[in-house]
Amino acid sequence: MDDQTRTELEAAAFRALVHHLMVKRPEVQNIDLMNLGGFCRNCLSRWYQEAAAEHGIELSKDAAREIVYGMPYADWVAQHQTGADAAKQAAFRKAFAENVGKQG
Repeated sequence: MDDQTRTELEAAAFRALVHHLMVKRPEVQNIDLMNLGGFCRNCLSRWYQEAAAEHGIELSKDAAREIVYGMPYADWVAQHQTGADAAKQAAFRKAFAENVGKQG
């Protein structure tokens, strides 16, 4: 497979993942994604922002989040985010430290 085709397929897979989380499964909580998968929508938006920066494109945190959430982050939180019990919060702190906290 040539590099251009690989890049196009990777981009399509990313768009499908974002669509899935944004449209098909917005009820899936970020805390559950982080606790089970070690990443969440905020991670995806940060990776997008970092990739833009690597290409010399300035993209704010809020703009990157809006790409991944399909709306301003605060709107998504108001519409979809639910509370988390103490056990989920503790698991999140551990998962965040292991997966995100390592980055500097």
